[in-house]
Amino acid sequence: MNPFDAAQHAPESRVQICDRCGSRIAGLCQPLDAAALDEISAESQQVVMPAHSTIFREGDAAGKVFTLIEGFAKLSRLLPDGKQQVVGFRFAGDVIGYTTLAAYPFDAELLTEARICRLERRQLDALLQRYPKLERRMLDLCVQELTATQEQLVTVGRRSAEARVAAFLLSLVEAGRRRGAVPQVLEMPMTRADIADFLGLTLETVSRSLTAFRKRGWIREPMHHRVELLDPEAISALAEGL
Repeated sequence: MNPFDAAQHAPESRVQICDRCGSRIAGLCQPLDAAALDEISAESQQVVMPAHSTIFREGDAAGKVFTLIEGFAKLSRLLPDGKQQVVGFRFAGDVIGYTTLAAYPFDAELLTEARICRLERRQLDALLQRYPKLERRMLDLCVQELTATQEQLVTVGRRSAEARVAAFLLSLVEAGRRRGAVPQVLEMPMTRADIADFLGLTLETVSRSLTAFRKRGWIREPMHHRVELLDPEAISALAEGL
């Protein structure tokens, strides 16, 4: 059985869920009025899935599009040598699985428990035609994704190891900012191995970099999977090579 189909269906009303969905702040549904939102909500399926569940696998038929209402996910590909390559992380409000390909080009796995909105691709395509604001918003999100990909190429290709880790921490800050808040303590639910894989580094290098940041007084890790930036200016300067 598909893990998504086996997930727990949320008992709350669709209106309650949509009102606090990350997509209303930073995602696809941001520009919609109440009528359009009601239509999308009626056509979609909303479920709760546990941490480490797989939303879809690389090679699965790409017939559905997903939005993270709440939670975190990672995208990864399996390389010919059997190793995993993390290609991105996704946050509340992000769209996952929207592609012109017939099959998904990567795995999508939840890092935390998450609430997810699932929509058939054909339904989404019809809604994009019906609501020009929705179509423009999808274009905006695609441009944001392209910009993030270009930034990641610069990070991996040109920055030092510590600068890559610094840039990653700043990307978590930016993800929070796009969602309307930058908490003092950032959630970092991905493992250090995931971060290393994403940045093209070793696990040991990521650990050494974070330890160095702590010793310099730049960060604090008050608990597991949490990080507080004590000196964001210094971290930003390192990321930019200043």
